[in-house]
Amino acid sequence: MKNSNLSKIQSVLDDFVQKKQAAGLNLLVYKDGKELGYWQSGHANFETGRAYDRNTIVRLYSMTKPVTAVAAMILIEEGKLDFADELYRYLPEFINLKICTEKGKEGRPVRASRPILISDLLNMTSGYTYGAWSEESPLGEHLTSVLISELNADEAEGGANKITTREVARTLASIPVSFEPGTDYNYGLSADILGAVIEVVSGMKLSEFMNERIFKPLGMNDTAFYVPAEKQIRLARVYRSVEDWSKEGERHLDLFTSCNLGIQDKMNHEPAFESGGAGLCSTVDDYMRFAQMLTNGGELDGVRILGEKTVRYLSEARLNSNLQNCFDMKMPHLAGYTYCNLLRVAAEPGRCNVITQKGEFGWDGWLGPYVSIDLENKLTFVMTMQRCDSGTTTAARRARNIVYSAI
Repeated sequence: MKNSNLSKIQSVLDDFVQKKQAAGLNLLVYKDGKELGYWQSGHANFETGRAYDRNTIVRLYSMTKPVTAVAAMILIEEGKLDFADELYRYLPEFINLKICTEKGKEGRPVRASRPILISDLLNMTSGYTYGAWSEESPLGEHLTSVLISELNADEAEGGANKITTREVARTLASIPVSFEPGTDYNYGLSADILGAVIEVVSGMKLSEFMNERIFKPLGMNDTAFYVPAEKQIRLARVYRSVEDWSKEGERHLDLFTSCNLGIQDKMNHEPAFESGGAGLCSTVDDYMRFAQMLTNGGELDGVRILGEKTVRYLSEARLNSNLQNCFDMKMPHLAGYTYCNLLRVAAEPGRCNVITQKGEFGWDGWLGPYVSIDLENKLTFVMTMQRCDSGTTTAARRARNIVYSAI
């Protein structure tokens, strides 16, 4: 192994922090079940000077989705859930699904031609989005924005904290989707609906099911939908990296303390809404245990969470050609990838904008956490940070390119 290249990772992280593209971040890499390296840079709390380290707790946002996918796969393995099942068989309120494709808030919903399937929730082909991006967005997306605003108010400091996971699903059932289910791809609240399905099928709150079937067995002691008082000092602050073009694009960091997608900033209480799409907190080591379980084919330290064939299925799943075209148009930064089971999957490595292996899979989050799982090379990559509007960052791409060139 050409480990000499790995020494360059620290400068990538340091440069990212020095340029104020994040207050702090860290990276953990495993190869063949062993730690290949750990790197960190910057601050978890810029105001107090607290370093960003392995004990730093972060909000995962959309890196919650792979955990929700695994929870669903557990139920699929047990024969309690089926990819082809209609959603309304678990959540009856979805039986009268409406669709509205007209532009603007005055659209007229009509009955959808086919129901949402469980596979639509896993593949983001349900027709639900993360809200309206413009006045011309369809009616349902404007109504989804209203719901998200209500969730933010409910989870804000001093908010009522009363809107549950099931109630979110019921409200979404009354909102028209933006396209016929299964005919298009659009990233959105599908995983949150899936969280409600998991509650119904398991008879538990989403947090209880994840804790019993994933977190406790894997020893993920710092992963939950909130951060208890004794761990609050370890929770990183959230920052915006703002470019000032009056000063030639010079960046500065602004503290961000608002709710987003119904996720509280302080994470200091058990939320009524346990978001299967965005709600979890974790650490780099905790999430690595989850990711290592997948890299190992569903098992870690003698504890099996999923079957090997199920994990292999995750790496081999593909959107059909029509849906892949939709995905390619809407996610050009993920050229070469497909999207299935709440995961990106490398389908054509030669088209990807990173060095990778066919079947490599993972996801990222709004605040910059990133995971990559490569079954063929037994390589696992987990990065965390807390910068608004991040997704996959240049730090993640540059660091993983170094890693792949070193193995």
